[in-house]
Amino acid sequence: MAGNNFGKLFRVTTFGESHGYALGGIIDGCPSGLKLNFEEINNELNRRKPGQSSIVTQRKESDEVIFLSGIFNGLTTGTPIGFIIKNKDHNSKDYFNIKDIYRPSHSDFTYYKKYGIRDYRGGGRSSARETVSRVVAGAIAKQLLKIYNIFIKAYVSSIGNLNLSENYNKLDLSKIENTPIRCPDIKLSEKMIYYINNIRKKGDTIGGIITCNIKNVPIGIGEPVFDKLHAELGKAMLSINAVKGFEYGSGFVGTKIKGSNNNDIFTNNETTKTNFSGGIQGGLSNGMDIYFNVGFKPVATIMNKQKSIDINFLKKKILVKGRHDPCVLPRAVPIVEAMSALVLYDNLLNKRVYKI
Repeated sequence: MAGNNFGKLFRVTTFGESHGYALGGIIDGCPSGLKLNFEEINNELNRRKPGQSSIVTQRKESDEVIFLSGIFNGLTTGTPIGFIIKNKDHNSKDYFNIKDIYRPSHSDFTYYKKYGIRDYRGGGRSSARETVSRVVAGAIAKQLLKIYNIFIKAYVSSIGNLNLSENYNKLDLSKIENTPIRCPDIKLSEKMIYYINNIRKKGDTIGGIITCNIKNVPIGIGEPVFDKLHAELGKAMLSINAVKGFEYGSGFVGTKIKGSNNNDIFTNNETTKTNFSGGIQGGLSNGMDIYFNVGFKPVATIMNKQKSIDINFLKKKILVKGRHDPCVLPRAVPIVEAMSALVLYDNLLNKRVYKI
């Protein structure tokens, strides 16, 4: 299996399966001398881990990261940082009844067709549990970005038809962590939580949108042809489990208005009056806030009986057991931030000066 690496100069490789001994990763390209804040890394893992509330899976994992290399006396040494997170609360027997049956809209079918074998225990490598390694790497990238005063904030802006109408710059983003849904609007959060709990009781799932804002990105980050900054961010977001869409700046709304209304007019200090460009022009950051939306589908694994087929193409009824998220969005917020941090720091290292 290829495609387990992400980044060019700040490069991350992840490994492990949902029900294996451990998941982990190797970070290559981290500079030496960074004093790591391990509390911040643990906090990012706690935001992603299962069992946080009634609206996420009740699998109980401490998600404690164990660093194996690349750190000495709390400082990065410049050598590869190896780490693992042990699996402790996996219950593989919950999946024995579907070992030969494909879950509708899940990767079970495509994995088996490609490799001729699949780890049915929790989805194996295709499980969203793989993202725990991304969060560790992203937490370190976040600490490196702090040196440049670059900060990333993501939040849930939509669940089903419940939408947050205000723009990110009109919200108090300090309230994101005040509710388990991670929406900065407290009243809307309560409606979202109530809605998800009702969906969960019916054995179903629901999707939504996460909005991300990145502040203080210097001008000129990214490459203007194939490696456009928004293309790199788009790839990063679309690599996250259950993501079905990505838009930045005015996005699809911008297709419905005239250029005269969509253009960002410059002020005297190299900023613009509006920011329909989403902080990126010609694939390069322009110094304004970067903001984008990430659309997540309803989780494919539902707790109701469904029609399917088995590996012999025989029609079957499937009823999934175990513990699953009725909505992935609350736990996906730190994943969106982590992948954003990996893209930003990698491109920051890749920044080139093309003029004398």
